[in-house]
Amino acid sequence: MGNPKGPLFPDEVILQILARLPVKSLFRFKSVSKSWYTLPSDSYFITLFNQISVKDQTLVAEVPDSSTTSLISVDNLRGVSEFSLEFLRDRVRIRASCNGLLCCASVPEKGVYYVCNPSTREFRVLPRSRERHVTRFYPDGEATLVGLACDVGKKGFNVVMAGYHRSFGHRPDGSFVCLVFDSESNKWRKFVTALLEDCGGFTHMSKNQVVFVGGKLHWLMSGLCYVLALDLEHDVWRKVSLPGEISCGGGNRVYLLELDGFLSVVQLSDVWMKIWKMRDYESEVWCVVDCVSLRCIRGLVPGIFPICQTGEYVFLATHKQVLVYQRRSKLWKEMFSVKGSCSLPLWFSAHAFRSTLVPCN
Repeated sequence: MGNPKGPLFPDEVILQILARLPVKSLFRFKSVSKSWYTLPSDSYFITLFNQISVKDQTLVAEVPDSSTTSLISVDNLRGVSEFSLEFLRDRVRIRASCNGLLCCASVPEKGVYYVCNPSTREFRVLPRSRERHVTRFYPDGEATLVGLACDVGKKGFNVVMAGYHRSFGHRPDGSFVCLVFDSESNKWRKFVTALLEDCGGFTHMSKNQVVFVGGKLHWLMSGLCYVLALDLEHDVWRKVSLPGEISCGGGNRVYLLELDGFLSVVQLSDVWMKIWKMRDYESEVWCVVDCVSLRCIRGLVPGIFPICQTGEYVFLATHKQVLVYQRRSKLWKEMFSVKGSCSLPLWFSAHAFRSTLVPCN
């Protein structure tokens, strides 16, 4: 028999268990011992926790009613819970999400942006760029594209704001301005491109569904058969081809997501949901990883939108519902439904989210 006063498990086993807890539980257990108290700030544990947590995806969405707007988080295992950004002390809307961090824009004060980690309640107010606000972007003074890039294995993050340029009192001149914030230097950098003359623009969903993979941010172009990618290391835009079988227009809807670290496209028809994964990024080789029948939810198909996915499940949102499709059991389940009226559809404000310990300061 061993020493009954000794630990029941080796330290590494305990760390593996704690790294699988929700962040709220982890902070609640800090008072257990001195070693547990320092875990959320320990670099080894942060790395371990983030490596495990990035494998799961949750859906975050606004639930507006007649008087207020609340946020919910929908988790595949834990179900629905409240999701609060009140620690920002501002009324904000989420513009981008990446590996546990959110980029939020102030609603009452245009041009003010935050990067925050809702799990740790840490946040950072981004410095204003030197660009004059009224000359920055067309048509409404706000960036067409907002992206957030955060690699859990590296320090820091980047925020990207891009859009068509318009000088004060003039028509847009066709140039595409890109501002990149680097958290390590706390500075913005700018580059201008005579971008993509055949650019078809962006839908609301294609602006929401920005995907960070391999050091690049990706947006799906509206009405065109390619993905627009920004290489953050070299400040270069490039086009990435979609699977050859996807025809733009043709009655199919196409959405850009991430799948376990790979670029992914979800293609919806009236009766099928086909999931593609980019197997080889440099050669732009795509493969089909799943083909799902939509017959049992046929009535919802015209208004359903895929929001996030893993190899185990896919979250989708409609006007008033959040559904999950379990890929192994091939079962559908309603995870959340709005009771009463809903001024905006759930899919309009839905984002993928991961709960991590990634710092933003």
